[in-house]
Amino acid sequence: MSQQKSKKRPISGWVVLNKPYDFTSTQAVGKVRWLFAAAKAGHAGTLDPLATGILPIALGEATKAVPQIQDGTKIYRFGLSWGRSTTTDDAEGETLATSGIRPDRAAVEAILPRFTGTIMQRPPAYSAIKVDGERAYDLARAGESVELAERPIDVDAIVLKDHGPEISIFEVTCGKGTYVRSLARDMALALGTVGHVASLHRAAVGPFSDADAVTLEQIEAAAEGDARDGLITPVAAGLAGLPEIRLDAGQATAVSHGNAVLLTGAGAPLREDECWASFKGKVLATGAVEFGQFKPRRVFNL
Repeated sequence: MSQQKSKKRPISGWVVLNKPYDFTSTQAVGKVRWLFAAAKAGHAGTLDPLATGILPIALGEATKAVPQIQDGTKIYRFGLSWGRSTTTDDAEGETLATSGIRPDRAAVEAILPRFTGTIMQRPPAYSAIKVDGERAYDLARAGESVELAERPIDVDAIVLKDHGPEISIFEVTCGKGTYVRSLARDMALALGTVGHVASLHRAAVGPFSDADAVTLEQIEAAAEGDARDGLITPVAAGLAGLPEIRLDAGQATAVSHGNAVLLTGAGAPLREDECWASFKGKVLATGAVEFGQFKPRRVFNL
């Protein structure tokens, strides 16, 4: 088996990983790539080392669909620990401030509408955002003062799932670029206290959810029995949230060479900002429809 793993394979698809605690996204990609002996791999959206949950890992041609997954809606469940703020806005950081104020359930629920919709958010200093070409977390770890600018984010919903005097559990549905650590920090401040994220689990990313996820232990067990490929989700699954344009054989040939094609038939769309083209269920390309023509942006070689 070790000999098979050392030879890289041109396989394509998604491994919907339930990332373990205290494991970086880069480590997870490296481990999965090795277990599948994949020639190419990448992830669709960084997950904090102390977080668990959905980390879609793209193998081969699926890496071309990473932007579609990154732009998808996310669902997080997190624990907000009241009374202590930290340098990292999670349990790993050093204490910045403490407070004896513990909000009651009614007070917590009353502020939730303020954090729903399109809101402005200041990312945490310990984040992967670049400042003058350097990662913010590298600057922060070097002792430099990092104050990132606020930016708009979309929060579809926040639900208080459980409330206690020390920790409250929330579920948030949000868009790209949302930092749950910042959300927890700002919610605590709005209630006249301080807080940090004590636990974080990503339950969904775009079309993928906990129901689709596999663990590293499951992959390792499958690899031992040479059944690992059964855990790969097809490339098309990552495009499930986009309109599908089904092509005939002639159109498919043209698109596979990067050429635009005129769509015909009563149901042919005149315009789609983002969609994907297929032939007999196989992904051919992602692109857009303009004036009744499908124009490929990224062509898949499956």
